[in-house]
Amino acid sequence: MNNIITISREFGSGGKELGKRLAEELGYAYYDSEIITMIAKDTKMAKEYIEKITQTGEYPYEFQFAKSFESYPTMQSSQTEILLAQAKVLKEVAKRGNAVIVGRVANAILSEYNPMNIFVYADMKSKVKRCREKATDVEKLTDKQIEKNIREIDKRRKACFEIISGKGWGDKNNYTLCINTSNIEVKTLIPGLKLYVEGWFNK
Repeated sequence: MNNIITISREFGSGGKELGKRLAEELGYAYYDSEIITMIAKDTKMAKEYIEKITQTGEYPYEFQFAKSFESYPTMQSSQTEILLAQAKVLKEVAKRGNAVIVGRVANAILSEYNPMNIFVYADMKSKVKRCREKATDVEKLTDKQIEKNIREIDKRRKACFEIISGKGWGDKNNYTLCINTSNIEVKTLIPGLKLYVEGWFNK
């Protein structure tokens, strides 16, 4: 079975950067927005719409009670179609080779592949600072406005994860490793993280 690493993250914590740098260091394939492109190809829907559905938690309520995507009753809703396509795409990706996958509730959807699940978090001050450094559209926002946006995005991520998985987003019991990136450059974590990952998969 291939080595699969999933990255769940608080907005502004640097989780995306960590996933990309880790994939490069390990020589693994990296998937983030590529998943949306693949779902769009499968469903013939607009990428913008798919991104909205997968990021806002606008899923059919009944998904909370389904034991699996396959057991969910057939419906004609576009939300259901997107969820089923997302599960299909993620499983196809997992079969291709070693990979790092950011977001998309991949840790829950790919549980049968025994992935290494990482959760990346940071204190609010660090997240606001990172947003100012990395984002191009926050110049006119105050720190309070940025913080409000961070909380809204994380609220949606939490909803998406908990509706699909039935588990707590950010709960340490649902992850292999939780990484606090407060007051630290993400790139400095990669060498040690690589050793940890290699040891974990060779256990």
